[in-house]
Amino acid sequence: MGIRSPRVIGRDSELGELWRATDEARATRGGAVFLVGEGGIGKSRLAAEAVSRAVAADMPVLRGRASSIGPMVPFRPLAEALLSHFRGGRPPDVPELDAYIPVLAQLVPDWIRGERPGASLVVLAEAVFRLLSVTGRERGCLIVLDDLQDADAETLFILEYLVDNLASTGALLVGTLRNEPCEALRLARSAEQRRTCTMLELSRLDRGDIRRLASACLEVEPGQVPAAAAELLWRNSAGIPFVVEELLHGMLNDGLLVEGRDGWQVVGELRARVPAALVNSIAARMDQLGPEGETLLAVAAIVGGRFPLSVVQAVTGMDDRTLHNHLSAGVAAQLVTTDETTLGWYAFRHPLTAEALLARLSPASKANLAQRAADAVESQYPGLPGELCVLVASLRLTAHQEHAAGRLFADAGRRALETGAADSAVTLLTKARELLASAPPTDRADVLESLLHALGQVGQFDRAVQLSPSFVEIGMLERAARLHTQLAWVAYMAGRHNDCMNQIEAARAPLGAQMSEAQQAAIDAVEANFWLDVPGPDHTRRAEQLARQAWSYAERANSPIVACQALQALGMVALERDLDEAEQYFQRARRIAEDNQLHHWRTQVLVRLGGHQVLANGDERTLDLARAEAQRTGAIPLTCAVDSVRILHTIMRGEFPRALELLDQNMAVLARLQLTALSQYAQMTRAMAAAHQGNRHGMEVALEDFHRAGGESAQEMVLCIGLARVFCSLLEENADRAVRELTQVVELEAANPSRFHLSGQHGLRVLMEVLADDSGASGHRFVTSAVSRMRWNRQFVGLAQAVLLGRQGHAEQANKAAAAAMEASALYPMARHLGLRLVAESAAADGWGDPVTWLKEAEEYFHQVSIPAVGSACRGLLRKIGAPVQQRRTGLEKVPGKLRAAGVTVREYEVLQLLADRMGNKDIAQRLHISPRTVEKHVASLMAKSNQQDRAALSEFAKHES
Repeated sequence: MGIRSPRVIGRDSELGELWRATDEARATRGGAVFLVGEGGIGKSRLAAEAVSRAVAADMPVLRGRASSIGPMVPFRPLAEALLSHFRGGRPPDVPELDAYIPVLAQLVPDWIRGERPGASLVVLAEAVFRLLSVTGRERGCLIVLDDLQDADAETLFILEYLVDNLASTGALLVGTLRNEPCEALRLARSAEQRRTCTMLELSRLDRGDIRRLASACLEVEPGQVPAAAAELLWRNSAGIPFVVEELLHGMLNDGLLVEGRDGWQVVGELRARVPAALVNSIAARMDQLGPEGETLLAVAAIVGGRFPLSVVQAVTGMDDRTLHNHLSAGVAAQLVTTDETTLGWYAFRHPLTAEALLARLSPASKANLAQRAADAVESQYPGLPGELCVLVASLRLTAHQEHAAGRLFADAGRRALETGAADSAVTLLTKARELLASAPPTDRADVLESLLHALGQVGQFDRAVQLSPSFVEIGMLERAARLHTQLAWVAYMAGRHNDCMNQIEAARAPLGAQMSEAQQAAIDAVEANFWLDVPGPDHTRRAEQLARQAWSYAERANSPIVACQALQALGMVALERDLDEAEQYFQRARRIAEDNQLHHWRTQVLVRLGGHQVLANGDERTLDLARAEAQRTGAIPLTCAVDSVRILHTIMRGEFPRALELLDQNMAVLARLQLTALSQYAQMTRAMAAAHQGNRHGMEVALEDFHRAGGESAQEMVLCIGLARVFCSLLEENADRAVRELTQVVELEAANPSRFHLSGQHGLRVLMEVLADDSGASGHRFVTSAVSRMRWNRQFVGLAQAVLLGRQGHAEQANKAAAAAMEASALYPMARHLGLRLVAESAAADGWGDPVTWLKEAEEYFHQVSIPAVGSACRGLLRKIGAPVQQRRTGLEKVPGKLRAAGVTVREYEVLQLLADRMGNKDIAQRLHISPRTVEKHVASLMAKSNQQDRAALSEFAKHES
């Protein structure tokens, strides 16, 4: 082996036990420790650590091992151990050994004195015991016996004798053996039950230990091990340290893992080469099983890492008794084990065992066994449920039955799509397409259609477009039109409007007048959604017409996918006239998708429905469900679409740090996938986030990026003005500019109506026009519009209604309208306080609402978020209507918000803190370096602002509030 860890990983408990036993042996309290585990688990390595510890402590060390190679030699481990210490030397010169030296000469030939006397095993065992006692008398001693599973019966007899008696000596025996049925394991377990030994059973390493082991081998920190290499080691080593080191050695030798200036890097396609040592180990164990046992496991290896026993029996033709005898032998040889997850299934103990077994088969034998195994699986498991479809596909491929394998891979890919595993679906369907390249046109068209759908889900639009030349090659006009329609939807989901329309035209062109109603409906459904995303006059009407045509057909012909597409478009159209009608369309599409188990289409509808409910009433629950479904199914574009709405709503809620964090994450994905429309929307939300914080420079930078991304002609342009520029102007107290910008929104909407309804035309503009026009005539037109009922719009429309009612002298009704507006604005703190600042002057003039409280709350809010212009305006309005205004001076941030809102100044708060200790005016004055009379004034002011009756009550209040 060419690479090895300089330290033991993941065995802290076992090392601790060995250190304890070594220390006790030095103190003349010997004993025995058995290290038990499968091959390569690290038994000998731990024993070597014990040897190093003993050598460092100047303890004599004796070491021997049993061997499975060649004829079994009696006493080999013991003889080798004694010779390792006493070879070429004289025996210890102590009287108590004199009688035993001739007996020990059986193990140490150098000690022969005349003829070797015959001795019973008991006498020989006692002789070895006394020798170890003498050897370990001064400093203790360590005797290590490796591979005891191969030890002869005579050695085990002496070993058992030693184990039962070493406690009275300074000798520690450490034995290593495999956890497979053998006499040595029986001996160890029996001794453990008698409490005359310690047995340490070594388990496999976990994922973290394997990374640490690799890092130790490479002499770097664990985090510097390439993730792909660490994953391969974990997947293929089964947690066995020896295999980890062998695999790592193979990667280095093959040049797949190289060290550069920036650390270790993976080069090319990383793969696991079966270590030669593992092949040899498996080969040795296979040879012990005989021809029939090898055949059984060869068939199992063809099936895979897991295999059903019934299939193996069908291929081999073995009767039950023969089958189970050979299987039991395979289990005993540590090659296979029962699969605890599925009754009647078994698995290879190590992932590379199957590969090592396959390496022993000729290509012809592999193909023959694979075909027979595939036939057996298909016979025993009709329909090939679960993983069996991919299993049989792989078997057919091994048998060189490419078309059969391709059809099965295609079926598996479609099942993956149905269950929401889009990434797996792409992999399986790509494989199927390669295998079906020369198959009949129908097979090729079927797999292409499924692959286009899968690529759309994972956002790989460019790969999908690259497939379009092959549509014509199929030679079936109707299927080609269907494929172009499918690709048009993929382009639509990616926001590639030009590509979407090109594919729609390509779908219509070949068929012309021969187009069937079903084909027409499928294309109409896609085109309806397309026109909703493209700004322009009359596009909404055209979209609704196409969607209704498609929906009419879908109802008659029971076409659920067309129905889902058409109903989504109808729901978006309905938003402009009735929010409830829009919800009904979306909910109907959801039910159709659920009833037909169209998981991906259900997720698409949930995205639409969740976005609608967020805008309608601020409810994020469906949107959260949509995101969870999109993530579960691997639908990356849908996940990004959900996140775009979440970011918008997070900004509206004033949670700017969280919004920017989500935005950065989303934009990174959008950039990789080149989702144009969503990227433009993301740039708009970045500008909006800056604007809502009064950051004009940040807003302008984001808008420049928006324009560079082609935003000038995008629907999001109206939001860039209405949700960004307008609010930035208002936060700068430039209402005139805000009104001009709102007018610009109206003009843009008139020229190219968009599907975005938060640009201000149906909300903020209503309020601004009412405030600017005493007649309020312009405002009346918008109060009853459907999209004015959206929660963000509703807060501004409600305030506009309150202003109008207040001017008409209906104070009570104005208060109700204002209360409704404030309820709507509870989610949106910035918009709430800005709206209250805008209407407070009108409320004060017309005698409705609570303008003083509103202005104080708004002033406090804008002071906290560092938007001074609005805060200053609020203080100016408070002075104008004759309300007290707090001074903004250093230290005000220390005054609790509730007290600041009541107008408590910094100096008054300092007095209040001292009142909590019931200090008198003179003491307070002395502490604060002011006059007692000034203190008296502050106390009086505090009593008024806190509504306390006397000084005692104020002092009690101070205890809780200061």
